[in-house]
Amino acid sequence: MSQPEPLQRIELRELQGTEPVRDVPPADTVVPGRHVRLHFALALETGELVDDNFNAAPAECRIGDGNLPPNFERHLLGLRAGEECEVLLPPEEGFGPLREENIQRLPRFRFPADLCLEAGLVVDFADQAGNTQAGVVRHFDSSMVEVDFNHPLAGRTLRFRARIVAVATEPFTREGSVGAQEAS
Repeated sequence: MSQPEPLQRIELRELQGTEPVRDVPPADTVVPGRHVRLHFALALETGELVDDNFNAAPAECRIGDGNLPPNFERHLLGLRAGEECEVLLPPEEGFGPLREENIQRLPRFRFPADLCLEAGLVVDFADQAGNTQAGVVRHFDSSMVEVDFNHPLAGRTLRFRARIVAVATEPFTREGSVGAQEAS
């Protein structure tokens, strides 16, 4: 039977410059990589509601997975199950500024002859690889169609409100989640 290694004595000065031990946030706290169930509402600065699930099942996402824009996630970080936030996001923090280069004038003949064009019509455009991009018809005449490929909320100040319902280290199941911390 082999003898256990003797314990080594480490001088405090040898530990200087090493990474400090970080506090582990409570299990019900929103941090990158955790799974979150939340209710949210997105409205224009005027109060006009764009999207809302407060009267429906909560949405689920993993913080950092790209399902929420980074600046929306940033305001959720540090919240705990049961807590709420409400913030006003300028265009740069929401869906970006309105970019003139995303507004294009296309020849009318590129559109199907039987397509009833009208301002505000959303049209899906496909490239040769089959990727699609939605555009909104702004103006048109017999020879040209002006299409806006900006995100519909680009250039808009938005009000984002969220309530954290539950936080978990693993994906949620129908029954909840292993290790989920829900608001009481």
